[in-house]
This record gives sequence, C-alpha cells and structure tokens, in this order.
Amino acid sequence: MSADLTEAEAANELMRLAKQIARHNRLYHAEDDPEISDAEYDALVRRNAELEARFPHLVRSDSPSQDVGHEVSASPLSKVQHEVRMMSLDNAFSDEEVEDFVARVRRFLSLDEDEAVTFTAEDKIDGLSCSLRYEEGELVLAATRGDGQVGENVTPNVRHIADIPPTLSGNVPDVFEIRGEVYMAKEDFAALNAAQEKAGEKLFANPRNAAAGSLRQKDASVTAKRPLRFWAHGWGAASAVPEDTQYAMMQRIAEWGLPISPDLKVCNDVKDMLQQYRSISEGRAGLPYEIDGVVYKVDRLDWQKRLGFVAKAPRWAMAHKFPAERAETTLESIDIQVGRTGKLTPVGRLAPVLVGGVTVTNVTLHNRDEIERLGVRPGDRVVVQRAGDVIPQVAENLTREEDRPAFHFPDHCPQCGSEAVSEEGEVDVRCTGGLICKAQQFERLKHFVSRGALDIDGMGERTIAEFMEHGWLDNGPPDIFRLHRRRDEILALEGWKDKSVDNLLASVENRRSPDAARLLFGLGIRHVGAVTARDLMKSFHELPALREASEKAHAGDEDAAASLTGIDGIGSAVVEALGDFFHEEHNRTVWEDLLSEVSPPRYEVETMDSPVAGKTVVFTGKLETMSRDEAKAQAERLGAKASGSVSAKTDLLVAGPGAGSKLKKAEELGIEVIDEAGWAAIVAEAG
Repeated sequence: MSADLTEAEAANELMRLAKQIARHNRLYHAEDDPEISDAEYDALVRRNAELEARFPHLVRSDSPSQDVGHEVSASPLSKVQHEVRMMSLDNAFSDEEVEDFVARVRRFLSLDEDEAVTFTAEDKIDGLSCSLRYEEGELVLAATRGDGQVGENVTPNVRHIADIPPTLSGNVPDVFEIRGEVYMAKEDFAALNAAQEKAGEKLFANPRNAAAGSLRQKDASVTAKRPLRFWAHGWGAASAVPEDTQYAMMQRIAEWGLPISPDLKVCNDVKDMLQQYRSISEGRAGLPYEIDGVVYKVDRLDWQKRLGFVAKAPRWAMAHKFPAERAETTLESIDIQVGRTGKLTPVGRLAPVLVGGVTVTNVTLHNRDEIERLGVRPGDRVVVQRAGDVIPQVAENLTREEDRPAFHFPDHCPQCGSEAVSEEGEVDVRCTGGLICKAQQFERLKHFVSRGALDIDGMGERTIAEFMEHGWLDNGPPDIFRLHRRRDEILALEGWKDKSVDNLLASVENRRSPDAARLLFGLGIRHVGAVTARDLMKSFHELPALREASEKAHAGDEDAAASLTGIDGIGSAVVEALGDFFHEEHNRTVWEDLLSEVSPPRYEVETMDSPVAGKTVVFTGKLETMSRDEAKAQAERLGAKASGSVSAKTDLLVAGPGAGSKLKKAEELGIEVIDEAGWAAIVAEAG
C-alpha cells in the first residue's frame, strides 16, 4: 500500500472496491458466473481490509468486510434461515501473516509463552458451501451458504450426491448440522464441459462454477445427472458436540459416514503449519480436485468459543491462500473512465491472456502517476499478475525502452469536454464539469440509490441510464422522488409492466423519510463515507444544522470549524469538503430541492440495553481472566465504545493489577473505576 495515500484516495478506492466486490459476490454466489478468479477476488478483499485498517473512520456501511456471500434474491429455490450463521474466512498470503495469526490467537487468549496451541490444517477445496442438517441421524435439510444468514434449500438435490448419506451411522446427537463443500472433480468437470460443447450448451468456467450450477437447480433430476461430490470441514447448529477438539470432531463426522480431507492433521506450532502448507502445495497439481489454499483452525473447541468472531469471520481460523500467477500479454489500448467524483481512471485493455485458468482482458492503471511510473503505452508487452493490491494489475512493462510515443493523459474530460485538473498535492485528475458531466451524474445517481445509501429497489444501472436518456433525472436525486408523475411514461417503455412500475414507485415512496446519515452519504460528498456521515449526524442530529456549521466553517468561523473537527474521526479534509460542497450553487440547489421532497427524521443512535451501552470504556493494567482484545470485544458487544486512552469523555475505567498512569488520570477526572471482577459482573448482568 502506498505510504502517501491520501484520505480522499482511500475513500474513493473503498467506494470502488465495495462496488466491485458486491458485483463479484453477486456473480459468484447468486449467478454462478464469476468474471474473475478466486485469487483476484481475494486480492480485492485484501486491499479493502488494508485500507479499512489504515482508515477505520472510512469504513462504509456497504463494506464487503461486513458481508458473507450474497443475498439469494433472484433464486428459484426457496430460502432457508441458518440457525447458526455460515461464516467466511480471513485470508493469509505469506508465512509472516500466518505467524501473526498465531500470535493474535495467543494474545487474545492471554496465554503464557510455554503454553502450547495446536491447530488443525487441511486443504481448502474450491467448491460451493453447503450445510446438511441431520435430526435423529436423518437428513432433513440441505442449504447453500447464501449471504451467511439466508441460503437456498437444496435438499432434494443433495439426495443425489453419493457422498452425502441420508442417514448417519453411530451415536449421533439429536440435531447436528454438518458443513462442507459440494465440488466436482477435475476429470468429471472436463467430461461435463465436453458434453455441454457437444450439445451446443454454455461451457462452465471452472469446476467450482460447474458444481454450483449443478447443485442450484430447481429440477433435482438435472443435479442427479451431474457428478457432484461432498467434503465436510465443520459443523453449525448442534444439540451436542461430543468431542472437545476440532480434529477429534472431524474424525467423528467421518465415522458417521461423511468424507473429510485426507490431508487433515494436527500441527503443534507454526513450523508444522507451514510444513503442511508446503506439502499440500507441492502435491496440488496431482490432486483430482481443485484446491486454493490450506485452512488452519484452533484445535481446542473451548478456545474457539472464547475467540469468537469478528464481522464475517472467526478469530480462530485462517485460510492460507496459494500465490497467484503471472502472464505476459499486450496492452492494446488505454481508456479513460469518469467516476462519480469526476476522477479520471485509466483502464488498460489487454490482448486476452490466461492467468491461472482465468482469462484477463482489462487491468486498472490507477492514475496518471502510475502510467508514468510504468511507462506504459498502447502496444507494450506487459506482465500481468493476479495478486497484490488491486487486481488484475500490471506488474512490469517489458518494452518500455522501445521507441514509441508516450501516452498523454487527457487534460479535458472525455465525457463532457470540461477541463480536467489535479488539485495541489493530489495525483488524481478530475473533471471540473460537476453535475453537467453525464458520467458523474450517472455515477452519483447509482451511488445515491445504492444499498449503503438510500437503497431504492428497482433503480439499477439500466433503469438509471434509461431514465437519464429520457431526461427524467436531469435535476439529479430530487427527480427520483418525482417519478410518480411519470408512471404512464415509464409504463410505455419496453419491458415495464404495471407491477414493476408500481414496485419501483413504492420503493421510492418508502424512502420519503430516509435515515439522515444514509442521505448524507448518498450525496457523494468527497471524504464523507458511510461512517463519517454517521459520526456527523450523531453530533448534529439534523441536516440543516450540519449545513449551517459547514458554511460558517468555510467562511472562516473558527467555532464552527471546531464543532466539526471536535468530532472523533472528523479532520480538516472532511470540513473542507463539506464547505466546498455547500459553497457551490448547484449543490445548494440540489440539496434544497431534495429536502423539499424528503423529510429525514432527527438522527438518534440506538444502543443495546446494557449498563454500559453508549458509554466509553477503557481497560488498563493486566487482565487475569481474559486478554485486552477479548475484553474490548465484550465491551463492543454490549454497545459500548472501547477506547485506548483516558479523557474527559471516558465513562468507565476497568483496572487490573499494575494499572498506572491511566488509573491516576481517571481518579483525577473523577471517572468511575472498577476491577476485572466488576467488569465480569456487568457482562454477566447483560447476558
């Protein structure tokens, strides 16, 4: 990650990543038609995580770090609510990250140096996640992961998979959900594609897609003709768990009749874990099925329970992914795309090249400086890689020394012809056309109706483009709330029916009283991401109050500026962006027009019903029954904010043995101080 990345650049990139990842999630989980490989997807998620770690105040409400899979909204299969959420896994790509993972586990559990931690290690098969619910040993329900909370009912389909027994053998708990992957062997995949080609049908991109498409059939007889397999790697809801370690429990599942990884083993330390990783990696090519890494899990189940989960992944597990590949190809052209903030982003069009089984045709070139750094021009031979920060990317220009004219980055917007400039200290070049630029208007409207903002169903890209073409959205977001006047005109368009028009208009009407923070975020003001919007509204509560403070700060009112920068996480860049936004007449016009159509209620923050909900808690000294991380996680679950420093805003200090300066400062400020036992009582009281 670039060390000089600005907050603005990070916010813009997080926005792009959220959209990219959401799109690829939909293609992968809901449509079984991915455009990128797992390695490319992992790299996007990894980049998102790196940016969120560096700029935590920019975390978006639609951040992919909060999601698992994709909502099963358009499936012909019925939906199933998972009793226990089906989680995803965090990824590691280097030995050092595996070492960090083990160190984090030890810190969280507050283990002594001489206390051993064992992990299981097994190959990570590339398939479709599936949960099998057995009651009194009988298979009663099978479901895909979906978005982790709601999946698809595929019970009739899995009954045709030979690896999945209808009845478990042995002493089985009354209720036990076995989780694993439905997959297709390489040889079976090749035979299926050959048959598809002979029949003139669409070919599957890879074995995972073939398995997913075969399992998620409305007609189970289609699934019955496909050579699907199953591999168990864990469990979900269970009335009892008869073993106390991951390894022993997986052996028990195998005894019940489900296949598990033949490479599952217990590792006593990091050295063993990495040795198993290399052993599996070396034998990868000869396996009859596709794998994309090795999964490590803390072996002791009581420790797994203590470690718990963060966002979408368990703290006690990690996927160590295999490195991605590189390939050479020709950069045929460089196109310039215009985003909602006016940023001009260069995109390289490549001669199609196969990289690790996936055909790559496009690559981001980031900005003007990156083009200059690589020295790329149309016609260059380049090395493309599918690992790193944002993927796919150009890793190397092989022909930069050849005599060929340099690529000249445009100084005018290719969409509207307005001047394109770079502000002082920034590398990004932006169109100055604002809302007169159709590219920006289109992107801003997409953002406004997106899930993290107003979340208006039915206002997808095609609908926005169609309505813009007819001039129905010329005034921007406010025109969305006037679409009810055009019901008959919309109905006259091809593909629109009474029900679809009424559904769209109902969705718009349901947003007449939007959440103020979502509305603010939806306006696409630079530096004002979802988290920043919420922080601002927590302080100002009403949008007019925020506007007044922003305009006064822009005019030089120091008190107004202080009312903004005094909010935790709000810096001068946000204050300047807000001032610039309200200084522009066309922005004020859109703002006033929009607020004549919608009425956001006063913004208030709901907190959990616990003794510390809404309070700021600080932990200091040595905690004897838990680690500092575990204590902070408890505080956040109870609706409190866990801070690392004592200030006048601190409500409670939890002090263990050895508490020093923080305890002294808390006593000076008259802050309530309790010991670890007192904190445990609060946690117990909250349930």
